[in-house]
Amino acid sequence: MANSSHQNSRPDLLSLLHIAIPIIQAPMAGVSTPALAAAVSEAGGLGSLGVGAMDSEGARKAIRETRALTNKPFNVNVFCHAPAVADRGREKDWLDYLAPHFVKHGGTPPTQLREIYRSFLADDEMFCMLLEEKPAVVSFHFGLPSQDKINALKAAGIVLLASATSLEEGRRIEAAGLDGIVAQGIEAGGHRGVFNPDGYDEGLGILALVRILVQKTTLPVIAAGGIMDGAGIAAVLALGAQAAQLGTAFVACPESSADAAYRAALTAQDIRPTTLTRAISGRAARGFANRLTELGTAPDAPAIPGYPIAYGAGKALHAAAKLQGSAEYAAQWAGQAALLARLLPAADLVSLLEAELKEALGNMLARIPQG
Repeated sequence: MANSSHQNSRPDLLSLLHIAIPIIQAPMAGVSTPALAAAVSEAGGLGSLGVGAMDSEGARKAIRETRALTNKPFNVNVFCHAPAVADRGREKDWLDYLAPHFVKHGGTPPTQLREIYRSFLADDEMFCMLLEEKPAVVSFHFGLPSQDKINALKAAGIVLLASATSLEEGRRIEAAGLDGIVAQGIEAGGHRGVFNPDGYDEGLGILALVRILVQKTTLPVIAAGGIMDGAGIAAVLALGAQAAQLGTAFVACPESSADAAYRAALTAQDIRPTTLTRAISGRAARGFANRLTELGTAPDAPAIPGYPIAYGAGKALHAAAKLQGSAEYAAQWAGQAALLARLLPAADLVSLLEAELKEALGNMLARIPQG
């Protein structure tokens, strides 16, 4: 690992998070469950709940269900995207474009799309709930809330993390006084955490991004993106990250809420490639390529509605196709190393990752010339 005075001066993230091993389960909204988060935390890592698609009472219920399963710390993740702006013409064009696919599967497209869940930026009920429940860790995706909210959550004793895809975003997280940066490489499954989805995205890979953030900021760095085994964790620790966040690796665990088709896609012998697409939700996200991702890039495709308004169309089309046994329009988020997924209970996976990490670190040390 990096051993500069700059690196050694930053806070010890594992002590801050009260975890024994540098493994964090990614929040994975819609797939993470209290059972999954609790199992990872009980095994010595940091489990996570993705509550960005929930209302405040749904999130409170998930937090309390997790606490009933573990007294260990866990993370609660919220979405900080700019609230959606409706564009009825654009939304109608997208629904008209998808209409033949609804008909093909015996469904009817929605007559109108809407914002299917609220951003944390505009959700005061979620903010008040977090202050009341006081989870050990809260993390932000897509940006940052107001400084007043950050200050209040910190004053409540909550450790705060946020995703960054660039140095500029990392520096904004640092300036806001958060406790750590989740460095999300382009390899990561799920939604890109870029603060401005319409701005330039360099698409930094995890190795470059981690090293840049370690060298150019003073906060602890958590590496996320394409990490599936202990060797991957060892690689990012060697670059100066203090922990690794794994998402796709935990989707196949029985404690996740992934359906049978999603699990089959992860474990298929001829696994499909992943792609970054806006077609499913209106915002760039990496998942398995399918019919809906193809439609989003077709030459005759209209402009895709904004996030998360487009999600309503994608979810409705998937629901119609699923009734006929098809998952070709599903949101099956997966990182670039999905081929390495293992079908294991979460606790067993954490134990295996820890053993692989120790072996990889030992092998690295053995390769260093002595004397």
